[in-house]
Amino acid sequence: MSRRAGAINSDMTVVRAAWMKAMARRESRFIDGQLMGHALNSASFFASANLIIIAAAAGALFGGESTYKSVIGVALLDRVPRLIFEFKLGLITVTLARGLLDFIWAIRQMNYTLAAIGAAPESASKETMESYGAAAALLINPALSSFNAGVRGYYFALAAAAWLLGPIPFMVATLGAIGLLIWRQSRSRTFQGIHIIRAILEAEAADPVERPPHHGPIGPR
Repeated sequence: MSRRAGAINSDMTVVRAAWMKAMARRESRFIDGQLMGHALNSASFFASANLIIIAAAAGALFGGESTYKSVIGVALLDRVPRLIFEFKLGLITVTLARGLLDFIWAIRQMNYTLAAIGAAPESASKETMESYGAAAALLINPALSSFNAGVRGYYFALAAAAWLLGPIPFMVATLGAIGLLIWRQSRSRTFQGIHIIRAILEAEAADPVERPPHHGPIGPR
């Protein structure tokens, strides 16, 4: 297994580039459009949910003294002055808003990618198809990276929300979010699987030899 990559994000950059090159070579690109449509729907769902949560947090932030008194009376919340309370809500709102911007930018880039898939030439030279696939990868990689950044925003929004319980829960939640992201990016089984897929794709690209189909059992012998 290649050890050049240390996280899912860098491996997926290679995998998506291989996908776009395969898309450019395919005669029928219906499945590629379906896959991109699924990703686009997911980004739209997260963006809509994010906007609703932002509206709720902003409503509490600008709710005035009555909102502060009703919320701060909850038993588990840290009793702090109103200014500190509003600062905590502001941090949650800003974190969510940053994620919303990522989702919006991801949706725009996914639409560009869908247009590139639909406009792919049906017949062209191998060099042209390779170049087209590489250009399409320049669209899909930042699109899905922006989507992933928006999803990661939820981790830190939850950590910011933990500040309402006090500084210690806030610190624990922040370190927990960072640790969980690092583990999923570089130590999880998902990372191992994607890393193997990247190694296979890079080996095939380096040695594009036609191989007979393998019908035997899969696994170590």
